[in-house]
Amino acid sequence: MSIPETIPIIGASWDDVLFVLFAVVMLGSALLVVTLRDIIRSGLAMIVCFAALAGLYVLLGSPILAATQVLVYIGAISVLVLFAIMLTQTKAGPARLVFQTQWWAAAIAAIAVVVVVIGVVASTDWGAEATRLQSVTGDVARLLFSDYTLPFEAVSVLLLAAVIGGIFLAKREDRRDEAPR
Repeated sequence: MSIPETIPIIGASWDDVLFVLFAVVMLGSALLVVTLRDIIRSGLAMIVCFAALAGLYVLLGSPILAATQVLVYIGAISVLVLFAIMLTQTKAGPARLVFQTQWWAAAIAAIAVVVVVIGVVASTDWGAEATRLQSVTGDVARLLFSDYTLPFEAVSVLLLAAVIGGIFLAKREDRRDEAPR
């Protein structure tokens, strides 16, 4: 049994419905990133936002960008940020942060960004850009896995060493705080 090209009940194509779903999830989780008070939950919402963006990359026909999004942003950067928050966060923090009092400036900046994005989306020829993007990502994938394999692996080992060093330093500071009682 094959899946039909359109959804029988509403008559919309699967690509359109998935695009709207990924876009709503991405925008909703991005809003949660900047509005949640708990920084750990904010970091988890950031991971959901990055995953929805990877889904949009798949819909655009660029699986190498989606895989890069998952590996680099979700697998490395988000996890590194969450580790850094969990290892360095103190329990005695300020009750109200400074940036929460400047919401009006952030709202003006957000409206300006929305106007710029709408202008770019309206003036872009999407058919030509999609084919150019697919050829560029194919070239990047070939270079990354042929000529630049060693530097790529060296960077991954360096990031691993940084995470292990951060954990070691955080554990060592805990022992130092406990000793002088």
